[in-house]
Amino acid sequence: MHDAARPSHRPVDLPGHRAPAAGFEAPFDMLATCHDRVERMLALTAKLQQHLLDKGCDEPARQAARDVMRYFDIAAPLHHQDEELHVFPPLLAGPDPALRALVQRLQKDHRQMEVAWTEARRTLQAVADSSAAGWTPLTTAQTGGLDQLAALYRRHLNDEDRQAYPAAQAALSPAAVQAMSEDMMQRRGVPASPPGRLHGP
Repeated sequence: MHDAARPSHRPVDLPGHRAPAAGFEAPFDMLATCHDRVERMLALTAKLQQHLLDKGCDEPARQAARDVMRYFDIAAPLHHQDEELHVFPPLLAGPDPALRALVQRLQKDHRQMEVAWTEARRTLQAVADSSAAGWTPLTTAQTGGLDQLAALYRRHLNDEDRQAYPAAQAALSPAAVQAMSEDMMQRRGVPASPPGRLHGP
């Protein structure tokens, strides 16, 4: 279920999920925590598919579909904005052509993910809206759409964790990191920390 290069996580139970917390005062840690949550949602999606095969469309399956939709509808777009606004620009402006090419591909990934999510969401909405009596098993196209979304995300997360995030963190000044923290909080409606608290004494 998980990319071999990334640490494994505890099994995800239908329908809920838990993930470690990170504060906005450390924005790159927050981005990494978001990646952990994405992986947990992808794992939940895979477990949901197996659950549908084994037990059909019951309430735990419907709740799992709603959980995945909630994450990718709300949190995932904000995470992509974080990257587009703060991670990618310093690398595109930097001197390393390999990093610039990587960022251009990551930006393209975001557009492909948006398209893939539209298709995957239709499948998950169908699960969330179905009753046990009226349930029709997923088609090959539907399971393929869910699997395509997972494949896109897993490659993307690995490239960001291994290359883009470390390079961007090294390129940003402390003031830029603080501005990144404040912007991430503002766009999520999180109250700003008191002056001097974002980066310690």
